[in-house]
Amino acid sequence: MPSKESESYTHGHHESVLRAHRARTAQNSAGFLLPHLRDDMSLLDVGCGPGTVTVDLARILAGGSVVGVDAAPQVLQAAREHAVGYDNVRFEEANAYELPFDDDTFDVVYAHQLLQHLSDPVAALTEMKRVAKPGGLVAARDADYAAMAWYPESPGLDEWNTLYHEVTHAYGFEPDAGRRLFSWAQQAGFDVAQMVPSASSWCYATPTDRQWWGQVWAERCVASNFAVQAQESGLADDVALEQLAQDWLAWAQAPDGWFAILHGEVLARA
Repeated sequence: MPSKESESYTHGHHESVLRAHRARTAQNSAGFLLPHLRDDMSLLDVGCGPGTVTVDLARILAGGSVVGVDAAPQVLQAAREHAVGYDNVRFEEANAYELPFDDDTFDVVYAHQLLQHLSDPVAALTEMKRVAKPGGLVAARDADYAAMAWYPESPGLDEWNTLYHEVTHAYGFEPDAGRRLFSWAQQAGFDVAQMVPSASSWCYATPTDRQWWGQVWAERCVASNFAVQAQESGLADDVALEQLAQDWLAWAQAPDGWFAILHGEVLARA
């Protein structure tokens, strides 16, 4: 299992991955949190990636301040470029297990699609709790790969989902994080009486959305860090990964194609 300091992000930062990340907004990725925000709050976005959600949150918290942190310096430059014109947001390189902030610093600490990529998500939640102010909010949202659903039936997508589980487990990560967030937060010391678990989904079914999602994953299967890890762990070769890419493109061509991603969510009071 990789050490906490050397954990390798399953998706990596190939353009196909960043293209998906840039499509995320506060509305489609933090809807469960938005009703609890006030204009003057301070917020930390842990694992901010290219910063689209972070900057969206900075726009909502116009009278407050937002900090985005990520362990990958290459995406932080893109985040900073995206934030041009906003003076209430900044970005820093940081490890989720060792956040460079004092105790009780932020009104809100938010993590989207982060905990599924960590070998010790409870430790990360504990660290998020540390930097949240007493009574502040820690908000996490993660996908659940076993709960993903699609139509038409596709043996290729079945194989892709199985392989994704095998690869992430080989590296010590939990792809079915969504269903575990409520439990992980309790293990991190949050009071269950001060927690709100929930769920929401993304759906790709219109011709435009279906083509976009199918192309994103076709590229990931052969060019992203997922492909590298699948081969390094001996779970797939070039031929198998190319076949999965073709299976994704075939699914995207189906006029009745439909794909849904269930996300687990938790709001917890520090």
